Amino acid sequence: MKIYSILIALLMGLQSYAQDTIAKNDIVSAAKLFDLKFTNKEVDTMYAGIKENITVYKNMHQTNLSNSIPMSNWQSPIVPGLQINTKQNKIKWSFNKNITLPTNRADLAFYSVADLSVLIKTKKISSLELTQFFIDRIKQYGDSLQCVISITESIALEQAKAADAELASGKYRGPLHGIPYGLKDLFAVNGTKTTWGAAPYKDQVIAEDAYVYNRLKEAGAILVAKFTLGSLAMGDYWFGGRTKNPWNLKTGSSGSSAGSASATVAGLVPFAIGTETWGSIISPSSTCGATGLRPTFGSISRTGAMALSWSLDKIGPICRSAEDAAIVFSLIHGTDGLDLSAVNTAFNYEPNAPIKKLKIGFAKNYFDQIRDTSRNEWKVLAAFKEMGVELIPIEFPDTAVYKANIMDVIISAESAAAFDGLTRLNIDDELTRQGPFDWPNSFRVSRLVPAVEYVNANRMRYLLQQKVHAALQGIDVLICPTRGSGNQSAITNLTGQPVVCTPTGFDKRSGLPTSISFIGNLYNEAAILLAAKYYQQATDWETMHPPAFLK
Repeated sequence: MKIYSILIALLMGLQSYAQDTIAKNDIVSAAKLFDLKFTNKEVDTMYAGIKENITVYKNMHQTNLSNSIPMSNWQSPIVPGLQINTKQNKIKWSFNKNITLPTNRADLAFYSVADLSVLIKTKKISSLELTQFFIDRIKQYGDSLQCVISITESIALEQAKAADAELASGKYRGPLHGIPYGLKDLFAVNGTKTTWGAAPYKDQVIAEDAYVYNRLKEAGAILVAKFTLGSLAMGDYWFGGRTKNPWNLKTGSSGSSAGSASATVAGLVPFAIGTETWGSIISPSSTCGATGLRPTFGSISRTGAMALSWSLDKIGPICRSAEDAAIVFSLIHGTDGLDLSAVNTAFNYEPNAPIKKLKIGFAKNYFDQIRDTSRNEWKVLAAFKEMGVELIPIEFPDTAVYKANIMDVIISAESAAAFDGLTRLNIDDELTRQGPFDWPNSFRVSRLVPAVEYVNANRMRYLLQQKVHAALQGIDVLICPTRGSGNQSAITNLTGQPVVCTPTGFDKRSGLPTSISFIGNLYNEAAILLAAKYYQQATDWETMHPPAFLK
């Protein structure tokens, strides 16, 4: 009887041990990961609550949350006192009406959106001809650049024929009518694969049309391809290889809007759409020599786009000129009401407004770090001074305010949540890159980010938003080095400020393009695009194209 009682007790103990998979010593060890220390008494009293939490987590894991389901706490870049202008004025574009077809047909690849729109409107070329021309370019160069995931030929030809038919009947939709373009392959287009650049999703079809695709379709634009992105929007490595830089095929195009930037610069499309969470429009645009616009957070609804970080993801155009970026942005900004972070604001761009109308500053604390005054960044300031612009020195809030890398905390926690099932179900093993800082391990590490630290990082972000807003109040545009000076990229992505980058020449060592960034006040994309346009008119760097793709 005694032996029987011992066996029963032992069995019950084993069952209890199986249920209590967390030992008290585990709590002590785990606390070290969070910069905490608990006494034995505290651990004893925490123990029951921690086990209860694990039960809750396990119950939560019974529900499969698809990537399309957002958080309920919607991010807003708006700070107290900010007034949003919603009165949209009609933009008076001033295109060259005398544009003609080139003698060398290949030169058509690098015509601006504005010039192509004149050719279409005046019927000097049909949308069908132009679409077939760019499809042929994609087939000719896509493999060399590894920038194409799928050519949407049947969609493109159907849309081009419809655009020509409308024009023949007298209906003209505007400057994108009949103009081909490409999408980063994280936007859903019904009937196409939407791979997110990642092996586990390479055959994924989402029965939905993204907001930005619908807006472009309404504008009469023609979807010719879906371009590569770094796997799950990181870097330039995707499941099929690495997207190349058109200026040097031995180097990558940077990421994650890798294919959109590479294809646009190589003349495979007049423009493409990218997204940015932290650098994914600006980085490949600056690396490849494109003009990339990362609009204010919430300027364009993200419906139908892969979510990486709900409080950081943004959509923007990648073009070859600031004027083209203004054209595209004018037709895609706004909301469908489904992305509650997105708002309808005015984009009152004035193509012919005088440059002296703008108050332009420069990030003095960033430029002071560039000791070599022969660098291209300094030449940008000289170009504006030659235009008669009086540049205002600004101390851009950086280390004095940005004392901790809160970007890492926020983006890590949100991205790990967005791809929760990938980690828990071990699907992450299918991703092609498994290094210490690639997504699989980043998602795993991010499971250990405490909710308290995530919340506090966002509280610090709120303070940062106010500091940056205050710093930019006296100016319309801030000229800032794109790379190598301070934390501007992380800070402006966190605060939601719009940024446009444009090429400034070439690096003396690498031979690759260099760039400058123009930072604006919230929802004032018009000012930074105008400043970038004037800079481009003064320098012509955006008219230089990679030699290997001129044929």
